[in-house]
Amino acid sequence: MASVITDAVLKTVIRAVAATSSNTSPNATTPSVNGQAGVLEGANPAKYSASAPITLFIIQAGIVIIFCQLLAYPLRWINQPKVIAEVIGGILLGPSVMMRIPGFEAAIFPKESMPVFNNVANLGLIIFLFLVALEVDMRMFTSNWKVALSVGLAGMILPFGLGFGIAWGLYHQFHNDGTTVPISFGVYGLFIGTALAITAFPVLCRILTELKLLRSNVGVTVLAAGIGNDVTGWILLALCVALVNNNSGLAALWALLCCIGWILFLVFAVRPPFMWWVRRTGSLQNGPTQGVVALTLLLVLFSAFFTNIIGIHAIFGAFLVGLICPHEGGFAIKMTEKIEDLISVLFLPLYFALSGLSTNLGLLNDGITWGYVIGVITCAFAGKIIGGTLAARANKLLWRESFTIGSLMSCKGLVELIVLNIGLQAKILSQRTFTIFVVMALVTTVATTPLTKALYPPWYQRKVERWRRGEIDWDENPLVPNESGSNISVPSKPVGDQSSIQRMLVYLRLDSLPSLFAFITLLSPQPEQTTSKPSGVESTDKGTNPSPPTRKQKPLEVHGLRLIELTDRTSSVMQVTEGIAGEEEELYSVRDPVINTFRTFASLSPSMSNNVAVSGRVAVVPESSYAETLTSYAADTQSEFVLIPWSEYGSLTDLGQPLSRSVLAGANAGNDRFKGSAHLEFIYKTLARVEKVCNAGIFIDNGFGGFGTRAQGLDSPHHHTPQEQDQPTTYPTTITTRTHHVFLPFIGGADDRVALNLVLQLLGNNDNVTATVVHLRYTSTASTSNSMGEYNEDATMLATFRDSLPVGIASRVVFEESNLTEGKNDLMETVLGLANVTVGQQQQKKKGGGAGDVVVVGRRHGVVVDGVEGAVGGAGGSNSSRVDVGGGTANGGGLDLGKTVGVVAEGLLVRGTGAVNASVLVVQAGGERK
Repeated sequence: MASVITDAVLKTVIRAVAATSSNTSPNATTPSVNGQAGVLEGANPAKYSASAPITLFIIQAGIVIIFCQLLAYPLRWINQPKVIAEVIGGILLGPSVMMRIPGFEAAIFPKESMPVFNNVANLGLIIFLFLVALEVDMRMFTSNWKVALSVGLAGMILPFGLGFGIAWGLYHQFHNDGTTVPISFGVYGLFIGTALAITAFPVLCRILTELKLLRSNVGVTVLAAGIGNDVTGWILLALCVALVNNNSGLAALWALLCCIGWILFLVFAVRPPFMWWVRRTGSLQNGPTQGVVALTLLLVLFSAFFTNIIGIHAIFGAFLVGLICPHEGGFAIKMTEKIEDLISVLFLPLYFALSGLSTNLGLLNDGITWGYVIGVITCAFAGKIIGGTLAARANKLLWRESFTIGSLMSCKGLVELIVLNIGLQAKILSQRTFTIFVVMALVTTVATTPLTKALYPPWYQRKVERWRRGEIDWDENPLVPNESGSNISVPSKPVGDQSSIQRMLVYLRLDSLPSLFAFITLLSPQPEQTTSKPSGVESTDKGTNPSPPTRKQKPLEVHGLRLIELTDRTSSVMQVTEGIAGEEEELYSVRDPVINTFRTFASLSPSMSNNVAVSGRVAVVPESSYAETLTSYAADTQSEFVLIPWSEYGSLTDLGQPLSRSVLAGANAGNDRFKGSAHLEFIYKTLARVEKVCNAGIFIDNGFGGFGTRAQGLDSPHHHTPQEQDQPTTYPTTITTRTHHVFLPFIGGADDRVALNLVLQLLGNNDNVTATVVHLRYTSTASTSNSMGEYNEDATMLATFRDSLPVGIASRVVFEESNLTEGKNDLMETVLGLANVTVGQQQQKKKGGGAGDVVVVGRRHGVVVDGVEGAVGGAGGSNSSRVDVGGGTANGGGLDLGKTVGVVAEGLLVRGTGAVNASVLVVQAGGERK
């Protein structure tokens, strides 16, 4: 007995030792504990391991993100939304293309790794549906409920009916392929009808914003109808999923009742304490705190959990929490800003890649299948376009507007793909049917922007706008003004007829507000000049001759426009739509601090409030549309002059810039302020566009208004470098003399004539302004008849200007003449030398002396010698006898400072050893030239 036991124990030990030896053998291919040293122990990082799935997931996510980003760039040039790139990227990675490569699926997307990939993608989808609900502002629907209800219902009923009809063929042809659950045709038809009836509200917002249609009749109608369409579609989808996930109709009814009860619980039991906590923490006014963000996400996850366990998809719970979040104070926008980038860059591409991995274009392999593809696409377009068009037309919109609304409502986008994936996961759709509808979603989404551009082009929008204002009839013939003359616009005055600027547009930037305020103050009429004028002075307002602005009946109208970049972010689009949905038309403009500061500026003193009328507006547009937006607003406000400040940092962004001494001094020393390619392009395009509308000026600030020059390097005590810590802190000195000296180098041409009129207005409106006007003449006799004619006109105008000045103004103006013998280089050196001895003297003599000087110079100049004529190629301007913008230091082969502001202004800013110690105003003539 003992020997038997001994033998059994011995055999057990031998087997255990043998097993241990085999596991620790040098020939073992798999390291123990899954290779804790990773590739250093010979582990394959692409091999899936259930104990460490993160390695393969990182590879998968990296491939998906790279594919999506690479595809997004070319598609962006044809105005396609990013979701198209994400879906196409998924299709390329799926069985249609990449998975046909032997071993690709097993190496990169093995089936055992897909649960992890699917969980991460669906978590992102849950949070994304919360963001979609945040974007839905029900105030837009309620404020336009009549047209929204009619267009929304018509845009759902007709495509739903067509979808239900084509579902009969799809059900009998493709449903029973072994991968779907047995369901009745009624449930199947309900799902197909919902898939064709739904509209992609988030994608619509982006398309309307990019096409600048948000505030048009078309945009407001589509957004209002899209909200109702979106919410109704999710309700129908919830009903469909409940019917599929529950075995009986009674169970589905209980699921829907539980869902309704949960909605009521969120609205009446959860929202009031949530709002109380949001207000208590200050999140409504200052944006959500970290605690409020955590609480909100917990609500999202719990609501998703509840709707999932009652047999309705988890995304509905997340969507409901987004609907109860407040929009007051921009809370929804700021909440979206906290989490949108991670969702849109990482999680959402994973979900749509998952959709693409389930799309197999190879299943579309026969004529019947392609017939259904064409049929589904036709039903999707016809149902939406016909239904939306007829409903919009019934609301008295124009036929072309109505067709545009119908085309926009046919956009499916990412919402359609989410619906299809839910149908695939619930086994309502087979893979073949899923692929058919993915193709339909791609076609309808890609076609939306081109159809809208073709049906509602910008020229037609302008025509309709003028027609509705009563300026023209439908054939574009001008209408006869009524007694008040309010139905036609007054054209801007031609160049030469403007003795003073009465209405101007200012591009508002945070870093330029002080100098803008100082310049507007000088340009505005002063109270004392409205009641008296110097003795012995007679009116000299004759024809086109310049004359002092003695009539002060009307205040100076200043329209401010602030531009904020529209990006691909959801929060950026919401900034535009929130203003439409709010109780006030320009809700976002009301909140903007720069606009509010600008409005307050005019009411600082009784004199300003009586002589300057100020209005402000915010426009959220793509960066590429900045120039077009400024020009359009200048035309809309009938401005006579557009003032554009140059960025302090050479960028289009004016928020969050450093203010330290080292940054400012370094930027000035290296002229980085004038090398930003985006800012140079913006200025150049704006000047080219606004030339057809009115005069314009580029203001390069250098201590104007007494706020210190860039050379002085005003610093912030909160931004010192380690080397600056031991240096004594300096503070701006008090300005004791509120004087400004203006220097005008008058060379000739339309731009210089406008600059001369501007200097005259500055002199006539403020006794603290003095001026020096230097007439620069070429001594060479070589000239053309055109150039001589323009030279004589300039000389006559300058002489009239000098001889007709009132005594009070003439005593503050010095006229000089200077001869030029060479070409462009002599011109630039002469102007810089004269400027250095004319302006900036009080700041150099003593601290606190002077409130900042300015050099006013034309952008282009008439000349009288062939040596200068044509020395620089012309860009903008029709006169052949002109030193046009050009030259300068190259900026990467593209635009440079000389091409943007002109050669003379370039010489003042960066020529030789340093810039002139004064601000520079570059003037360009525009409108109807004489």
